[in-house]
Amino acid sequence: MTDDILYGEDWASTYQQYTRVQGRISEADETAAFLERYARGESALELGIGDGRVAVPLVERGVRVEGIDNSDSMLKLLAKRTDRVKTWKGDIANFKSEQRYALVYCLYNTFTMLFTREAQLACLRSAAEALDEDGVLVIEFAVPDLDGFVNGQKTSTLRSDDEVTILMAEVHYPLKQNLISVLLWFSGTSVTRLPHRVRYVYHQELDTMAECVGLKLAERWGDWARGAFTAHSTRHISVFRR
Repeated sequence: MTDDILYGEDWASTYQQYTRVQGRISEADETAAFLERYARGESALELGIGDGRVAVPLVERGVRVEGIDNSDSMLKLLAKRTDRVKTWKGDIANFKSEQRYALVYCLYNTFTMLFTREAQLACLRSAAEALDEDGVLVIEFAVPDLDGFVNGQKTSTLRSDDEVTILMAEVHYPLKQNLISVLLWFSGTSVTRLPHRVRYVYHQELDTMAECVGLKLAERWGDWARGAFTAHSTRHISVFRR
């Protein structure tokens, strides 16, 4: 289960600005174009829908999108943007849906916010059960980057310009594949502290977990433009079928 630590009022109030400075707003249309192909003009379910960064452009392409999120604040942001997306508050690790979808998708490291292997397996199982006979599951997250840790700790600068300075302080727990971090957002004279935690997963483990719930890797890409996934890729988009 994703923890409430991930989506407090601080995260919700800065999320849209954060995704913008990280380049995620600008790629939303490209992401929607990629997903549209698998939705087959039918229905899609987003796990961790947030403020609808991708769901809204996907709806505009004619796909019926529904979404789950565990944050009231994030769902309120989405409701301000559109009334065309059906949502409900819930745990993406353990959900049930009577409807079956052509596409279930989970983006932008949301899957790794499930903090245990058991929760990640439960999410994959729930997603598989929500797919129709020809449905696909699409998952996007970063390739783990564990370089630079000293005694299990690392501090890095994510952005620094005239607008904002964003620092990330991380602690690594390798036995459980956990990273617990705090993002420090400096803007003007204010500082916002945003806690975050993930269980990182390599793509080989993701494939094994998917097989455990009856899914098999069909495609893997290095970006939304269908660039090759290579040893130098910083993220992957993985497509699974029954």
